Amino acid sequence: MEYKELGKTGIKIPPVIFGTSALGNLYIDLNENIKLDILRECFKYLNRPVVFDCAGKYGAGLALEMLGTLLNKLNINEKEVIISNKLGWMRTPLNAPEPTFEPGVWKNIKFDSKQEISYNGILACWEQGIGLLGEKYLPQLVSVHDPDEYIGNAKSDNERAELFKHILNAYTALLELKAQGKIKAVGVGAKNWKIIEQISEQIDLDWVMFANSLTIMNHPPNLLNFISKLHNRGIGIINSAVFHAGFLTGGDYYDYKLIKPDTDENKAKFKWRKIFFETCEKYNVLPATACVQFALTPPGIVSISLNTSKPEHVKKNIDSFVAKIPKEFWNEMVQKGLISRDYPYLGI
Repeated sequence: MEYKELGKTGIKIPPVIFGTSALGNLYIDLNENIKLDILRECFKYLNRPVVFDCAGKYGAGLALEMLGTLLNKLNINEKEVIISNKLGWMRTPLNAPEPTFEPGVWKNIKFDSKQEISYNGILACWEQGIGLLGEKYLPQLVSVHDPDEYIGNAKSDNERAELFKHILNAYTALLELKAQGKIKAVGVGAKNWKIIEQISEQIDLDWVMFANSLTIMNHPPNLLNFISKLHNRGIGIINSAVFHAGFLTGGDYYDYKLIKPDTDENKAKFKWRKIFFETCEKYNVLPATACVQFALTPPGIVSISLNTSKPEHVKKNIDSFVAKIPKEFWNEMVQKGLISRDYPYLGI
């Protein structure tokens, strides 16, 4: 796989980077041996460095702990790995039967987590992240995580403006860390791309990560225009959650929420998926392959972040980047209205 520079950061990454939410027990409590096998597979099929995307939110810091522990168990040299740590969530004591920050999502974790986005809060997240990872494997890419959720707590326009100031103050801290040489690149990770746009107007970002935003199912023109602007500015782009948290490959969750065909909106999603699966079967295309290859089509998107809880799926995920998809498949997806007719990047 060809490694490409992430914007103007000087950091070259492969087209696939590995999400680590499974290390934090997303949806399922994995034992440590399975987690070790997942990482072992990541290094088995890619050249070095291998890139991992992590966050203090994942399992309330469990993913960071496991990543550092397992890299040490595999005796991975620190130069053979690049770590992205999305900052903004602090591990806190668990004082309830289950975590309060995302009930029902994280299984058998021993801590809770709270969002801390401010100058001091983001530095505290940075320090905690290093403590959980271990100082051997320091993150090179850092970002503010879920600023859309943070600002979504506002109950008035004035409060929203105040919370946005907190976000900008968090970036002041990150840019200071970069100036001190402690990190190499500053970015943002969010599900609502509108907050990324707002932040990019105020902060000189090095890279961005979209989640649940640009997918084979959803690809609005205004988002495509924004991606084009980022590319023209030399800002690196990583696309993630391109399966809508597993829904497009047959899972029960859509954008990290359990979904049933119990509303008109949800029924439409299930109908879309049914026709998508039928079209994939007709052309012998794996749904995951179609999702991955579509998600890479806009110019400027350097890499896709993929996550799995099954070691045997690591190679399948990597293979999805190189498998051949016939033009007839894309044509039929457009003809059936599954892909927008004016989508400009399929080359068909």
